[in-house]
Amino acid sequence: MAQDDGRGLGLPPRSTVLGDDGGPPAGGGPLHGTGGLPAEDGLPTEDELPLVEARFELALERGGHAQTISELTALTVAHPFRERLRELLMLALYRSGRQAEALAVYADTRRLLADELGTAPGPALTELQHRVRQCDVRLAAPTGRGAAGPGPGAAPVRPAQLPARIADFTGRDTVVAELREQLGTARERAGAVVSVAGTGGIGKTALAVHVAHAARADFPDGQLYADLHGTSPAPADPRAVLGSFLRALGVADAEIPDGTRERAELYRSVLDGRRVLVLLDNARDAAQVRPLLPASAGCAVLATSRTRMADLDGAHLVDLDVLRPDEAFGLFAQIVGEERAVPERAETMDTVGACGFLPLAIRIAAARLAARRTWTVSVLARKLADERRRLDELRAGDLAVKATFELGYGQLEPQQARAFRLLGLADGPDISLHAAAAVLDTDPPAAAELLDALVGSSLLESAVPGRYRYHDLVRLYARACAEHDEPADQREAAMSRLLDFYLATAAQAYAMERPGDRTVEHLTPTARPGRDFGSPAEAVNWLFVEGDCLIGCARQAVTEGLLSRAADLLLVALDLAESGAKLLPYESAAREIAEAARAAGNARAEGRARSTLGVVCVFNGRFEEAERELRRAIELGRAVGDPALASRPLSQLGIIAVYQGRHSDAEEHFARALAAFRAMADEAGEASALSNLARAKLNLGRTRAGVELAEQSLAIYRRLGGSLRLANGMYALGIALTRVGRADEAVGHLTEALDIFRACRQQRWEGVTHYRLAETHLVAGRPARAAEHAERSLVLGGLGGAWRRGTILTVLGRALNAIGQTGRARACWYEALAIHGRLGSAEYAEVRELLDAPPTADARPGASGGDVEGSQHPLLRLIKGTELISLHKPDEPPAV
Repeated sequence: MAQDDGRGLGLPPRSTVLGDDGGPPAGGGPLHGTGGLPAEDGLPTEDELPLVEARFELALERGGHAQTISELTALTVAHPFRERLRELLMLALYRSGRQAEALAVYADTRRLLADELGTAPGPALTELQHRVRQCDVRLAAPTGRGAAGPGPGAAPVRPAQLPARIADFTGRDTVVAELREQLGTARERAGAVVSVAGTGGIGKTALAVHVAHAARADFPDGQLYADLHGTSPAPADPRAVLGSFLRALGVADAEIPDGTRERAELYRSVLDGRRVLVLLDNARDAAQVRPLLPASAGCAVLATSRTRMADLDGAHLVDLDVLRPDEAFGLFAQIVGEERAVPERAETMDTVGACGFLPLAIRIAAARLAARRTWTVSVLARKLADERRRLDELRAGDLAVKATFELGYGQLEPQQARAFRLLGLADGPDISLHAAAAVLDTDPPAAAELLDALVGSSLLESAVPGRYRYHDLVRLYARACAEHDEPADQREAAMSRLLDFYLATAAQAYAMERPGDRTVEHLTPTARPGRDFGSPAEAVNWLFVEGDCLIGCARQAVTEGLLSRAADLLLVALDLAESGAKLLPYESAAREIAEAARAAGNARAEGRARSTLGVVCVFNGRFEEAERELRRAIELGRAVGDPALASRPLSQLGIIAVYQGRHSDAEEHFARALAAFRAMADEAGEASALSNLARAKLNLGRTRAGVELAEQSLAIYRRLGGSLRLANGMYALGIALTRVGRADEAVGHLTEALDIFRACRQQRWEGVTHYRLAETHLVAGRPARAAEHAERSLVLGGLGGAWRRGTILTVLGRALNAIGQTGRARACWYEALAIHGRLGSAEYAEVRELLDAPPTADARPGASGGDVEGSQHPLLRLIKGTELISLHKPDEPPAV
C-alpha cells in the first residue's frame, strides 16, 4: 500500500529525522521539530524507518519520554501500520504518566488493523499492552548513565548539582569511611539516609561535599543538591525544593503539581528505579527533610544540620566532632605552607587549639597568616589568644569561632571592615559586584578591591566571578558587627541604596522590553541609578540571574520601612513570575508586602502589591482569588489617585471574565482599560488593551472588528520596537486570523512569536503559543501537526495552571480524533473533563459534549477502503472533511 509523504498532514521533514547527510539530528528529540515545523521534504521512507526507530529507542533509554511523544505521534500518522512505532509511542506515553493514552494507542491500532487489513496486532504490541495494563515495573525508565526524566525540547541530562569539591579538604578519614559505607547500602535497602550533625563551622558541608563526590560512581543516575538555609530567618520551603529537583530530573513545569504532598509523590515516582544521591545541606529539622526523601532502593540522602535529627526515621546519625589535633595541624599547614607551620609546630598547635580545632576558624586564622608574609606563627598565636581574652561568655565552640572572626575583622582596614559589616545586611543568597557597590556607595572597581580583600581573608567566598557570598556564621557575625559598630541610619541607608539599585536596574530592563510603556514613569523615584544594558537580551539575563536576590531585597524591605519601592520592584520584575521561573517566592513576597502595607496604612504600596498578586493568581488559574485582589487594588488606586492602578488591573479583570466565559463583561473591562491607557498616553498599554479587546470581539462573533483591532495593536508594537510585547501582538493577531480561516498567515505570526518568547525565556508563553498553533493547524486541516504542537504545549505548560492543561488536552483530543486515534482522543478528553469538573470551568460542557457524541464516519479508522493515492485512506478523507472550528478559547494574560 502506498504511503503518504506527510505533506498534507503537516508532518516534520525527513531531514529533521535523519539529520544532515544521515548523521544525528541536532537538538533534543530524534525529530527535534521546531516552532514552524516546516514540511518541504517527505518523511522517512520505509527503508529508513529502522534507523529512525533505533534513534527513538535510544532517546527512551536516555529518559527523553515527553519530548518524543509529539514526534512519534506524527510518524504513526504517516506510517499507520508500523507496529514498532506504535510500541515506542505507547512506552513514551506510559513513562510520561499517561497510562490511559498508552492503552488507547493499542485499542486504536487494533481497530485500524482489523478494519483496514483484517489482522490483529502482533505479539510484541499485545505483550506491551498487557504489561502497561498491569503497570509492569520493568517498563519504568531505565537506570544507568544518561538516564534522566523528560525535558522540554532538549536532550535529557543527568543532574550533577554537587558544589565544587573542597581542594584542601583533609582528615576525617574514619568519618568519611563510615559515611561511604552507609551510602553504599542504598542498593540493598530503601530509604538510605545519613544525617551529619554538628555546630556551626565544624565542617559539615565540606565533609558532605567531599563524601558525595567520592560516592558519585555509586549513583550513576545523578546527584541532587539543595541548601535548605536552616539557620536563616526564611528556611527553604520543601515545596520549592521539590519543584527544583523535579525540573532537574527533567519533569516539565506543566507536569509539576502545586501541593507539597503531590510534588513529593511525583518526586518519589520519578526516582523509582534510579540510583540518585541527594545532598541536603544545612537542614533546619527533620520536618523540612522528610518530603525530600526518596522511597526506593538505589537512592540515598546525605543531610547536614545543626540539629541532631533523631526523629528522622531510619536515618544513620553521625555527630561530627572537631578535628583531631593532627588533622587540624594538617589543614593549617596546607593553607599557610608546611615551611611555615613545621618549624613552629608548638605555636601552630597553640593556634589551632585557640581555634577550638574548628575547620572554619582554622581556615580564617590561616588565611590571615598566609596574607602576611612577615608574620610568624607565634605572632598569630599571641594575637589570637588576646582576642579570646576579650570575648564575653560563650560556650567553647562558639568562643573559638568568634575569636577567629574577631581576629580577622580586627585586622581589616577601616573601609574593608565597613564593607564586611554592610554587605552582611543583605538577605539574598549572594550578591553581585554592582549590587555590592550600591550597598557600599562606591563604584564597581573600588568595590571589587574591597571584596577581593575580604575573600583573601576568608571572610567572604567567591565561587563564581563577580558574585560573593558569606558562610552563614560569618554573615551572622557581620550583622552583629553592623549592629554594634554601624549607626542605625547608616545601616538603613545601605539597604535603601541596594533597593534603589535593584529598582532602577529592573526598571531599565522593564523599559527595554516594553518600549512605550509608561509604568516606569510612575515608580517611586530612586536616589541611585541602576545598571545600563547594551541590549534587551542582556537586560533579561540580568533579571533572571538576580531574581532570588531581587525578591529577597523586596521581602527584606517589608521590615525596613521601604514598602513603596518594594512594591514597585515587584511591579517591574513581573517577568520573573510570568515566566514561571520564580513564581513561588515572587508570590510570597507580594503577599508579605501587601499585608505589611495594609498594616502600615500605605494604600499605594498595598494596591500595587495586590495588583501583582492578582496577576500571579491569574497565571496559576486561581481566578476567584485573582478577582478579589484586583478589585481591591483598583479600589485602593482610586483612593490615592494612582495612575499605575487605573488600567492594568482592569485588563486582568477582563482576562478573568474571558476565562469564565463572560465575554460581554470582558469587552467592557478591556474597553475601560483602553480608555485609561489612552488617557495616560501609554502606547504600549494601548496596544495591549487593543489586542485583548480584539479577542473579546472575536469571542462575541464580531470577527471583522477583532481582526482590525489585532492589526492595530501589532502596528503600534512594531512602531514602538522591542521584542517581548511585539510577540504578544503577533500572538493576538495569530488568534484572530485563525478565527477567520486565514490559517497560513496565522501560523506565520504565531511561529515568529514563538521564537521571540523562547529568546525571552518566557516558557509559559512558549507553551500557550504551541497551543494556539495546534488550534490553527487543526483549522487548516493539518491534525497531525496540531497534535504535535499540542503535545509540545503539554510539556512546556502555559499560563492558567490546571485550567490551561485542560484546554490543551481538549485540543489534543480533537487532533487525535481527527487522525483516527479515537481511543487516545477520549483518554485526553476524560482527563480534561476531570480537570474542568474539579475547577467548575465553563469548558466542562464542551468536553462532555465531545465525549457524548458518537464517532463520526471520518473519525473511525477504516471507515471505508481505498488507498492514499486514491484519496480514500481514512486519514486523508478526514482532512478533506475537516471544518473550521469555532475556537472560543479564553485569552491569556495581557501584556503587562
